[in-house]
Amino acid sequence: MSEADDPQARRRVTALLAIAAALGLGLAATGLLTGVPDDGDDLPEGSVARVNDVLIWAEKFERLVAGLESDTRQPVDERARRHVLDRMIDEELLVQRGLALGLPQVDRRVRADLTSALIDSVVSSVEDRDPAEGELAAFFEEHRDFFTRPGRARVRQIFFRARDAAEETRARESAAEARRRLLDGEPFEVVRKELGDVEISPVPDAYLPATKLREYLGPTALRSALDLEVGEIGEPVRSGTGVHLIQLVGREPRRVPDLEQALPQVRAEWKRRLGDDALRAYLDDLRDDAQVVTAPSLNRKE
Repeated sequence: MSEADDPQARRRVTALLAIAAALGLGLAATGLLTGVPDDGDDLPEGSVARVNDVLIWAEKFERLVAGLESDTRQPVDERARRHVLDRMIDEELLVQRGLALGLPQVDRRVRADLTSALIDSVVSSVEDRDPAEGELAAFFEEHRDFFTRPGRARVRQIFFRARDAAEETRARESAAEARRRLLDGEPFEVVRKELGDVEISPVPDAYLPATKLREYLGPTALRSALDLEVGEIGEPVRSGTGVHLIQLVGREPRRVPDLEQALPQVRAEWKRRLGDDALRAYLDDLRDDAQVVTAPSLNRKE
């Protein structure tokens, strides 16, 4: 049995790759280790080691040494420098061995780490860019709806549980009586306590967007609630769990912030979309340079 087919050997190398990830499996993706032809024992200027046909560059080595010095807050002596270099060499050996065993193809964790590192590299290369003058303002105007805060509503309800036909009859009768008493001016909380059932998740006494209200009321009761005028008590509404008697207490219209108010969100969204566009362009370039064949039944339809 070859080492690539030996489960124990694969697990051992996988574990070693996980240890190497402490130094950063993504270093290969960000250019720390660059493949070059092996032209003998002499190292090119600017490199500190060669591992098979891969060079370890002095600039990246010194960066790791500086990071170690910053973390430990101690001067880094020659022994520590050599330790850093040894770990870089160990990492490259492990990465090369893992690639030789095909781990990115057979180990989902290694494959995920590798793709995540490359995606981070592509996205971070553009997210560090600062917007040009007027660029955020133009972005805000183009995507104003995205930054608009949706309208919110404040509702309260009396809930009547109905798990079968018999309970539904009782629930509808109780809801009708409750609505009559409310319209006669009785306090909402008194009627709810005397006639309603205990709710597992009561609707908060606060202004909430429709998406949040839906979690408490369900889609049918929510549509009924949003059709009400402020202060109005709706007709009883049946849902999958029971009957709802809802009053619309208040409503806030959607709010469009100005650029100054929304600037942190605008900047964050601008950077996110910039990264998305860069990744999409990068993937398109990879597809253009690759030979990709798909089954006819799965071909894209334009």
